[in-house]
Amino acid sequence: MKSTAISLPPESPEKQLAGFIAKLEPSVAKLFRALRTAMRKRLPTALELVYDNYNFLVIGYCSTDRASDCIVSLAANAKGVNLNFYYGAALPDPHGILQGSGSQNRFLRLGSAEALERPEVEALIAAAVADAETPLPAERKSHLIIKSISAKQRPRSLSTT
Repeated sequence: MKSTAISLPPESPEKQLAGFIAKLEPSVAKLFRALRTAMRKRLPTALELVYDNYNFLVIGYCSTDRASDCIVSLAANAKGVNLNFYYGAALPDPHGILQGSGSQNRFLRLGSAEALERPEVEALIAAAVADAETPLPAERKSHLIIKSISAKQRPRSLSTT
């Protein structure tokens, strides 16, 4: 007897992302979704590059599909969500709110989507956009690209840590 296998279509990137977010602590997942919505409004022509890696679930907001053209990113783990500035070390930070001491990346810990509306955070995002080596296009429909999924990951929920 011949068996027939049914081939299912691959999951859409949005469905894959929803699955990644579902692994997060519920309060972190809610915050991550709210921040993503706010970032999509703030950077409507940016491509969203998703990395579900060992330490974090990351959405990079980029001018191209290359990680090196990432302007900012949201990074979530079991403890919360950060707004990362890929070239944050070069940004003006008169309020001293950026954290990190690496040669390139800086970040902010975010407790709410409203934190993105603070004038000093808005100024950092605007400076990052202005300083981007490859500018965001004036017009383009943004879309989501799943770039990588790590087989091994740290727990994303405090109940599993």
